[in-house]
Amino acid sequence: MSTLLEIEKEILSDFELFDTWEEKYHYIIELGQKLGPLEDKYKIEEYKIKGCQSSVWLNGEERDGKLFFSADSDSTFVKGEIALLMMVLSGQTAEDVLEAKLEFIDALGLRQHIAVTRANGLASMIKQMKTYAFAMSSANK
Repeated sequence: MSTLLEIEKEILSDFELFDTWEEKYHYIIELGQKLGPLEDKYKIEEYKIKGCQSSVWLNGEERDGKLFFSADSDSTFVKGEIALLMMVLSGQTAEDVLEAKLEFIDALGLRQHIAVTRANGLASMIKQMKTYAFAMSSANK
């Protein structure tokens, strides 16, 4: 399993293939389209992320000491954003998720190219993923 930083570097390397923000935007949408389906049992209010303009559902579960996420959104771009976060954070320990700085987001210029409401939604998705990690680490103490 790759470390968080290795995965972030790989993502940044993938994005270097694109010259314009528009191309990056379309790539993020493609990542969202490749995201596996979320089980309907998680598409309820309990799993819905607060603070997102779009509807986003997120589930986190522990397997073998690692945290794995599944998610969906009614927005193809937001689904791509959550797919990026899942690429980095899924399969990591709770401690690694909690400590993740996710610097690749700013390195990509993601926050500066999206509307404030989308940036707030991105922050809410990260917060919820870290909340799952905190719950997992607390349960294991």
